[in-house]
Amino acid sequence: MDDSAGDVLAGVGPRLRALRRARQTTLAALANETGLTASTLSRLENGKLRPTLEQLLPLARAYGVPLDDLVAAPPTGDPRIHLRPIRHAGLVLVPLTRRAGGVQAYKVIHPPAGRAPTTKPQTHEGYEWFYVLNGTVRFVLGDQEFRLGVGEAAEFDTRIPHWIGSADERPAELLALFGPQGEHAHVTPAHRT
Repeated sequence: MDDSAGDVLAGVGPRLRALRRARQTTLAALANETGLTASTLSRLENGKLRPTLEQLLPLARAYGVPLDDLVAAPPTGDPRIHLRPIRHAGLVLVPLTRRAGGVQAYKVIHPPAGRAPTTKPQTHEGYEWFYVLNGTVRFVLGDQEFRLGVGEAAEFDTRIPHWIGSADERPAELLALFGPQGEHAHVTPAHRT
């Protein structure tokens, strides 16, 4: 292996640690999500284990970042973000940003009313903001219910029970901003018990 490849692999551990800390998750939780052991994850982060593609792929998926970000691939000169929709819990989420940690932007498409897999309010750590691009949104926050139309926005503490969905027979399209906890709650598959 040449020196440049060795340098690239040596930089993976600190990037993995920074991503996990930005997401505020533990090695045990990440192990549960990726199928890798906590020991393997720790050794990868500390540079005691050279990463393999089989290890990096589930980590890139868990963090919602391109594999290139984990290995610090040289820039291609192309600033475009290649949108890859994620289907989760009846929603289509299109990532609009690609940096690790911090606030992430998504286009979220809610199915028509009555087609959502659940209308049960949820809670999680964080703060959320959304803007209605198309359709009409039914937004439940605690004991209150709101209808928002195109051009309206809402922001709220996600520790309050909340539910967002289409209010009629058309899909609702939103621009949503999530912090790391909100992104994890909306994009990451539920843990199996």
